Amino acid sequence: MNQEYGQEDGAGVPEAEAEATRRDAGDAESSRASRGWWDRNADEYQSEHGAFLGDDRFVWGPEGLDEADAGLLGPAGSLKGRDVLEIGAGAAQCSRWLAAQGARPVALDLSHRQLQHALRIGGDVPLVEADAGALPFRDGSFDLACSAYGAVPFVADPVRVFREVHRVLRPGGRWVFSVTHPIRWAFPDEPGPEGLSVSASYFDRTPYVEQDERGRAVYVEHHRTLGDRVRDVVAGGFRLVDLVEPEWPAWNSQEWGGWSPLRGNLIPGTAIFVCERADG
Repeated sequence: MNQEYGQEDGAGVPEAEAEATRRDAGDAESSRASRGWWDRNADEYQSEHGAFLGDDRFVWGPEGLDEADAGLLGPAGSLKGRDVLEIGAGAAQCSRWLAAQGARPVALDLSHRQLQHALRIGGDVPLVEADAGALPFRDGSFDLACSAYGAVPFVADPVRVFREVHRVLRPGGRWVFSVTHPIRWAFPDEPGPEGLSVSASYFDRTPYVEQDERGRAVYVEHHRTLGDRVRDVVAGGFRLVDLVEPEWPAWNSQEWGGWSPLRGNLIPGTAIFVCERADG
């Protein structure tokens, strides 16, 4: 059930070396697996999906919803001079778009190899290698924070991440993040007709884990229901301003993992949570 943004069957690890299962996985194991997976697979990911993502495009998910059109962080004209933290930035494509609007972004990612791709593409965006659960910034350093499929789906304790984001935001700061839509977990991760029948309980929160022959996790993704996500947002010190479920656009004909025009026209694939500091 590979639900990750861009995740292909086998998680980039040879099939003989990775066993897919559902089991518990804590913070440390999840973080270690995510860092290793992205370091191993960043080259293939950027090669396969770089054209869709662009070098300086802010896209929220496989549907292709652009921040330029959605304005979830605020109107593009309002971004000028704003300090913005991008979490799980990958090659910093979103941060480059923000910089082009006059914002002052910082791109943070757990993966050293992903940030090397950011250096390869170039630009003046500051890059930081760090865990989203322990942000290396002073309180009140940013006006906005964002994450397009970065960090949140892969952490065992999302409230810890949200509280860190709350800490580094200024009063009234906005936090917008996208994740796999929780309903997707009830369906097989297949783009064709075989992916349209419910095959698992939506309410089973057991993490999806791919592990090596010694039982060590090489990829971990955590399922939270829609209600869980809302409660986590509130527990992290935010109020939910909007919940966006992008529809599949007519122009987008590509398949990406389990995402496809067939499925996208029937069930949501992405959920975008628009949040603001509750004490703002």
